[in-house]
Amino acid sequence: MSPHNGSDETPTQRLTPFGAIAIIVGIVIGAGIFKTPSMVAGMTGDPGWMLVAWVLGGLISLAGALCYAELATTYPHAGGDYHFLTRAFGKSISFLYAWAKAMVINTGSIALLSFVFADYMNKVLNLGPYSTAIWAIGVVLGLTLINMARITTASWVQTLLTLLEVGGLLAVAVAGFYVSADAPASPAYFSTSPSLGMFGLAMVFVLLTYGGWNEAAYISAEVRGGRRAIVPVIGFSILLLTLVYVLVSYALLSGLGLSGLAKSNAVAADLMGKAIGPSGEKIIGLFVAIAALTSINATMMVGARANFALGRDWPALAFMGYWEGSHGSPARALWVQSAISLALVMFGLWQADGFGAMVEFTAPVFWTFLFLVGVSLFVLRMRDPDAERPFKVPLYPLTPILFCLTCAYLAYSSITYAASKNAVGVSLWVMAVGIMVLLLLRLMRTQKRNPGLT
Repeated sequence: MSPHNGSDETPTQRLTPFGAIAIIVGIVIGAGIFKTPSMVAGMTGDPGWMLVAWVLGGLISLAGALCYAELATTYPHAGGDYHFLTRAFGKSISFLYAWAKAMVINTGSIALLSFVFADYMNKVLNLGPYSTAIWAIGVVLGLTLINMARITTASWVQTLLTLLEVGGLLAVAVAGFYVSADAPASPAYFSTSPSLGMFGLAMVFVLLTYGGWNEAAYISAEVRGGRRAIVPVIGFSILLLTLVYVLVSYALLSGLGLSGLAKSNAVAADLMGKAIGPSGEKIIGLFVAIAALTSINATMMVGARANFALGRDWPALAFMGYWEGSHGSPARALWVQSAISLALVMFGLWQADGFGAMVEFTAPVFWTFLFLVGVSLFVLRMRDPDAERPFKVPLYPLTPILFCLTCAYLAYSSITYAASKNAVGVSLWVMAVGIMVLLLLRLMRTQKRNPGLT
């Protein structure tokens, strides 16, 4: 690419470790923790096994995070796992992953979180018959403008939102312990055992709630302290997430009892209602909206960097490889991401359940490519044995094997769950278009190198 208007600028280490932790925690802690505890309680049927599931989810996430820590410290790059896949499998696979990130995974996540934000903001302030559309579209545009400003501004906003989000979860925990005396009695811990199938299904929802920590790879090149700083950032983030999730689950169990928790459709609202009365619904609505807002902002920050890496590698898409040096942001990649996210919001508005449609749209593709990232660790160890590795994943190869098997299982479960849904068909068509675009780009590159073939 020829330099102009700062297009040859590259990411610099402007992001503090605390800001990086806020980004990771903000991505992971979303609306899921307000939805899945009741499902996990019902599937396990035992308070002890319910808590084991949440602890085990943290350990599996840590295994994946350790794999990413090795990859991110060995190959720090704004392209994150797109860059890892390029090194391991070549540009064709990494292009399809970047296409999936741009068209399905990140943009679908932004869209589904915008629906969560809109639904709960409607409880706080309803804007009329088109309130959901206004809130969902407004949050995408507003946060895009914030991320256009500069990485330090977006990081500061992310840190503030994450503190509010974690504070809201802690308030739910306090409420759970406050009303615990009035909760129905729960069975004794480990008095019953769920079947292997039911416990596995519970783990699917637990791990979906933990999902998002892998996005740390996209900021590995921007964290102050260099490659070694990203390891404690990832490790501390997973530890904090596990502690928060276990604490909130235990508090919900204490406040509602196992049966009440399993039957509840809005666990946090029910709990806050018991603790402080009818005003609890609006308060928890605001907390859930903040949680969704935090995740949207963090997903935007890391998602645009995948588009930036794609623009750097493919000349036909070079317009996305523009880095605004003065602001520290991939400006054009952000706008591309915003446009696709808005299109998916409009698609979701035509569905009966926008949130559910976006989950079905994103999950199968996401876990399939995450499996390939895990495999890339083995490939790069064999292909590039002399590379400097400031951090090596412990208990190799057992740790990455555990990670890969978990991803494969979640990909299978997601495809099985969504097989009869319309949205998964749309995502598969989107990926088919991506394959055609890849073939077209390769044809254009071949003709450019060999003009006599045209």
